[in-house]
Amino acid sequence: MDERYVDWCAACDWNVDPGAPDPEQGRIPAARRRLAHAYGEQLAAEMERGGGESGPVGRDAATLLAFALSLLVHGVTVMLAVTGILLVVLGWDTGVQPAVGALLLGLAAVLRPRPTRLPKDGPVLYRADAPRLFELIDEVGAAVGTAGVHAVVVDPEANAAVTTYGLRARRMMILGLGLWEILPPQERVALLGHELGHFAHGDTRRGIVTGGALRALATWFYVLAPTPPDGLLDRFVNAVTFLPRWTVYGLLVLLDHLTLQATQRAEYLADVSAAKAGSTEAAVGLMDRILVSRAVGPELRWESVAAQVRGGSAGREARERAEQGLWERLASHVGAVPEHEYERLRRVAARRGHSVDSTHPPTHLRRRCAATGGPYAAQVTYDEDRASTVAQELAPARAALARRVIRDYAG
Repeated sequence: MDERYVDWCAACDWNVDPGAPDPEQGRIPAARRRLAHAYGEQLAAEMERGGGESGPVGRDAATLLAFALSLLVHGVTVMLAVTGILLVVLGWDTGVQPAVGALLLGLAAVLRPRPTRLPKDGPVLYRADAPRLFELIDEVGAAVGTAGVHAVVVDPEANAAVTTYGLRARRMMILGLGLWEILPPQERVALLGHELGHFAHGDTRRGIVTGGALRALATWFYVLAPTPPDGLLDRFVNAVTFLPRWTVYGLLVLLDHLTLQATQRAEYLADVSAAKAGSTEAAVGLMDRILVSRAVGPELRWESVAAQVRGGSAGREARERAEQGLWERLASHVGAVPEHEYERLRRVAARRGHSVDSTHPPTHLRRRCAATGGPYAAQVTYDEDRASTVAQELAPARAALARRVIRDYAG
């Protein structure tokens, strides 16, 4: 048995999950995960009964209530801004009111809904920079019933996402090399299909109104968090903020209730889009790669630490060597994971209810739905010629991010 992998028994599950329990979460992520798991089985059953051909989600009474509640949250932010302006403009004779007004304006600025911006410190690709990559994204978008994107942000993490940026709500895809590089060709198509499927099917939590309200309520909960009671003043402040804090928490849980089911349905439908674009087999394989992607971060940190153990000119040479072929070594490391380890991770995921984050359905349910749906043949193929051209277009970003990993990931 390879010492890199757990020795376990597939017949009786002996030692299948020897790791430490998952770390304790904060109150908000824990509440969201409980909701996600509660909805997961129900929605998975719906999908397996044929719910995979649904159109856009988020057009029911719960969505309308969530939108109204979000407007109420933003209305409080507007009231803070208006009050702050009045205190600053009209309160100069007291000297105290302008200070309070400035504080309210600062809080309103933090709570306001705002569009995403393109990152300033990471590689951003546009159509002219990577025409074959954008051609691939366009083709996948057409296969799942939506358009492509205006920009691709490349980062080193094991992730992928789509969102909009700027006041004109242009489309952006975040492509994490830590995930992209460990995927076989058709699973890369499935990944693109999943992400673009979010545009095709919709997700109210990704919108600026509802998403902004969720962020605002989470900020309020943080601001109103109790301080250690070291003195009488701390106890008084904690007592005064007790009711507002739990009111905010109740509103946050309510908004989660109103939106999480639609969000999880959107995830399942995005998985259907992944299968339609890349094939059912590729969509199922993508779920397995998500399970092993947890090893990507530690592997990149190990590469960084190993390159920095030497100082001086020898250290520089070691870092330069480590940068070269970093992503190929990562792909080789993950590619060597044997099937029995994948099976163990699938069983552990089912036991622990593993999910990508606190709002996603459990991964083992997503995999089950992907495996039982369809089956779908690939609508988009990723042949060697296309893969080679896309790799050349990504080469500058891969080199820049390899330097960042080797330089910064050692901690």
